[in-house]
Amino acid sequence: MDCSRRDVLKIVSAHCLSSWATAPALAAQGLLGRRPGWVTGKMSGAEALVETLIQEGTECVFGIPGAQQNELWDAMKAKRLPYLLVTHEFSAATMADGCARSTGKPGVLCIVPGPGLTNSLSGIGEALLDSVPLVCVVGDVANGRRNHAFQVHSLDQAALLRTVTKQVFAAQNVGEIPQAVRSAFRLARAGEPGPVGVVVPYNLLIDAQRFNSGPLEAAPLPFDPQASDRALRLLAERRCRVGIYAGLGCMDYSGSLVRAAEILQAPVATSMAGKGAMPENHPLGVGWGYGPQGTRTAESTFREVDLVLALGVKYSEVSTGFYSLPRHRQLVHVDINADNIGRIMATTVGVHSDVGVFLGQLLDDTPRFCRADDRGLHDRIRARKRDEARANSSVAIDGCVDPLAFLLALRRATAPDSLAFVDVTLSQYWAAETFFVNQPRTFFNPTNNQGMGWSVPAALGAQRVYPGRQVVTVTGDGCFLLSMAEISTAARECLPVKFFVLDDQAYQYMQQLQRPAYLRTTATILARLGYQDLARGFGVAYQEITHNGQLDERLQGILEHDGPVLTRVAVDYRRRPVRWLNAAKSRYMQTLTPEQKVRFLARIGSRALDMRPFND
Repeated sequence: MDCSRRDVLKIVSAHCLSSWATAPALAAQGLLGRRPGWVTGKMSGAEALVETLIQEGTECVFGIPGAQQNELWDAMKAKRLPYLLVTHEFSAATMADGCARSTGKPGVLCIVPGPGLTNSLSGIGEALLDSVPLVCVVGDVANGRRNHAFQVHSLDQAALLRTVTKQVFAAQNVGEIPQAVRSAFRLARAGEPGPVGVVVPYNLLIDAQRFNSGPLEAAPLPFDPQASDRALRLLAERRCRVGIYAGLGCMDYSGSLVRAAEILQAPVATSMAGKGAMPENHPLGVGWGYGPQGTRTAESTFREVDLVLALGVKYSEVSTGFYSLPRHRQLVHVDINADNIGRIMATTVGVHSDVGVFLGQLLDDTPRFCRADDRGLHDRIRARKRDEARANSSVAIDGCVDPLAFLLALRRATAPDSLAFVDVTLSQYWAAETFFVNQPRTFFNPTNNQGMGWSVPAALGAQRVYPGRQVVTVTGDGCFLLSMAEISTAARECLPVKFFVLDDQAYQYMQQLQRPAYLRTTATILARLGYQDLARGFGVAYQEITHNGQLDERLQGILEHDGPVLTRVAVDYRRRPVRWLNAAKSRYMQTLTPEQKVRFLARIGSRALDMRPFND
């Protein structure tokens, strides 16, 4: 049948009108515009925000609902985005942190303005200083014509967030919400990772409009080819003995790191945050640190090194034992953040590059760098590890639990892929030395903000997104006081984290800093807690370990329990030297002026005559 031009136009017009008429119905059924990663169709601001979180791959949102965000939480339920109610907003930030560290993807928290935000700042700050990607969705008071004076929680949310984030995206109208969230995810992952804020006034969550928001391209990875060439020329010199210092920036390039070490025949030490990037059972793995604060194996082995290749590491105060690392003849520092290069250690060549890109350049030209297996080096490392393990396994404390013996027993009892979270206690340094890990993203502690109470909620965040993994947390009794209420979350949600509290009724960390300097302690003695009663009140199982002979059997039973367990471990730290503390003290003394040293010594001399020092 022949059709005239007019007939064709009629048919096309009718089809367009039919499509236009049915589009709302199709959109309502989710059948229109559902391109992967896109947020399309008419919806409220809350629905668009949640849909964007889903499209960005959010596994769980941590937080507490409030008046300004109830619409958002209801949308999470409607769209089946997993969420977890916490007991305190510090925990919301820290759970998101634990989720991010264990998965490598941005963790998400959702909190109300005012006290919700201020409660979370310590946790967000930890993520900022530790280079952990977070997206912090914060409510705000109403804007526009609804912006009445003296609304509740009328703090400047964006200004508060800017102090602890890479950037803040504040939505001014409902149409900006998806773009703000997408930009936050992109920036959280870009360059040196970190937290990013999104502020949304509550009236925008109930406003509605049509959206058509697509994914953003990932930020390009930096790479400086000229600096890289200079660095690679140094590494190609086969007479130069190379040692690798690996930080958190290596965590997603573990395989490339191992291959590079084998090609260069380079021993690998890690920063505290980088622990796990290099398998510690590898013949070239020497543990954490390479100075007096780290493992003895690393310290001894790096004395033989001419050139240190520092990869994705900041040389921060905690990881370096108050900047006590030795200087080497040459240092090549590779980091994704140019501002981190050369800040602490004098650098021969600084390379502004993603670690994976730099290692890719090295591996692509393997014959240029390849060295024969150094059996002598391997034998020396093996002997040093053996001697160090023998020294660490000797029990120094009886009558209660030797904390180092506990950590060694916990390592023996836990699965190779277990997730271990260690709090801001003296034990974090022993754990860094002796809790050997052979897989990336399995050992975690708060490194650069040192927020007490971090490990309990962080472990819960990881357990929430890894329900089948074994998760343990080691905290001190002082840290436990700051976040112990979160154990109720473990009970409510059946999260089988195993909580170990090292109990000596004191802030032992502070006591060991105060005693040598002041010959007394101040504000360090804690109350004796009824841990069994706490466990009963929280609704979790309870165990206690009071002497070394109980360690293996009790730990096995605790880890086999299918729910959360609170365990009190009665410890005594006083007869166990801490290499990190000794290194930090020695370095600190070097920084004092002669006048300051005289004043310190005079005070110690006068107090030495007091036979009854007052401690509290």
